[in-house]
Amino acid sequence: MNIFIDALRGIKASTAPEDLICYGFDASGIDDLPSAVLWPETPEQISRIMKYAYENEIPIVPRGAGTGMTGGSVPLKGSAVLSMERMNRIIELDRDNLTVLVEPGIINGTLQGEVERLELFYPPDPASLHFCTIGGNVAENAGGPRALKYGVTRDYVMEIEAVLPDGELITVGGKTRKGVVGYDLARLLVGSEGTLAVATKIRLRLLPLPDDVVTLLCLFDNLEDSGKAVSQIIASRIIPRTIEFMDKETVHAVEKFHPLGLPATIEALLLIEIDGHPEAIKQEAEKVADICMKLHADVSMAEDEEARNRLWECRRSVSPALYHLKPTKINEDIVVPRSKIPDMLSSLKQLSEKSGIKIVNFGHAGDGNIHVNLMVDRSDEEEYRKAESLVKEIFTLALTLGGTISGEHGVGITKAPYIGMEIKRKELELMKGIKNIFDLKSILNPGKIFPQNGF
Repeated sequence: MNIFIDALRGIKASTAPEDLICYGFDASGIDDLPSAVLWPETPEQISRIMKYAYENEIPIVPRGAGTGMTGGSVPLKGSAVLSMERMNRIIELDRDNLTVLVEPGIINGTLQGEVERLELFYPPDPASLHFCTIGGNVAENAGGPRALKYGVTRDYVMEIEAVLPDGELITVGGKTRKGVVGYDLARLLVGSEGTLAVATKIRLRLLPLPDDVVTLLCLFDNLEDSGKAVSQIIASRIIPRTIEFMDKETVHAVEKFHPLGLPATIEALLLIEIDGHPEAIKQEAEKVADICMKLHADVSMAEDEEARNRLWECRRSVSPALYHLKPTKINEDIVVPRSKIPDMLSSLKQLSEKSGIKIVNFGHAGDGNIHVNLMVDRSDEEEYRKAESLVKEIFTLALTLGGTISGEHGVGITKAPYIGMEIKRKELELMKGIKNIFDLKSILNPGKIFPQNGF
């Protein structure tokens, strides 16, 4: 590594133990020490790093802020970490064409704040928006609560400048909304989890900022009724920008961590937002409230921006709040068709009761994305093994209902053993073939997505 660093003079790098420890883990809880950490500041520096790494077969892991949930940025096999945190600028903001060109290290929430000052709107809003980077969002095809109405990161990526594993710089996509010349390589890179190329510049599509937002809090005494409400709202031809779901255990955890005064007796809640023209969303909010009240929900509306922010602070505090239930969280993010949400929630409740493992559910109910959390104490080996054994059963339930085993967390390390449950052998062979075309020596983020023991 010292020879590697010496060969890259002018690029900040470190092999100090304190740096290696800080860049050896992500939000999955998995950790492995990198062999070095590098902090490039330009595409040219990344090109130099990758060219040297390719020639000397040094594995490289691109890293945003380490907020991923499946181990995607954990440096396996003695990889060197390529931290993008110094490449964090807005390069160009084109108000005429509603696009913005950014470096990959810019924080999602920072970008949102900057464009909203100009009454523009970047919709993708993962729960970690105040910490996660746009580059990481692109690598994972991040979603968030607003994905119901506005879609996910892939829907906003127009153009990507990237460095290939051999150091060559490419640009895929373009500045125009339309373009059908050749294969869509930009969309291929989105969601590839840093296994194909290292993004250096990203052009994103923007929207006009909505005129107004109405926020509804709907409290249910029956778990299945909350699921029915989601389907009925969409069937009524209303597409809210968010329909967030929290079950009873989640509500209890949040109340201990960030008290909001929610009743202890409720079985579930929906946090629903509708945006657009004030008159139109007022009528839609009334229809949504009526649907929920017919399903015996207690419905209230946030009176002002402060009240609305309090509700969202409650929602975004869910992940840290869950650790007050148990010290270890096995987190999965399955997706099922909206109409199957009641079936999935009912099955998860039965599975929890049968196994004795506390299963806590929340997520983006509007698009069927349920974050399933198995809460255990890792020091209790029997309890932890039992919880781990339930993961495959949960995935089977989701797939049986026509769903998927990952909605926005990617595959990384933790879901790689299960990818064959959803992706057939031939499709996996095609994916591995694409990986080999981009990265013949397998130096870029090795050990991710594909199972290490073959198919």
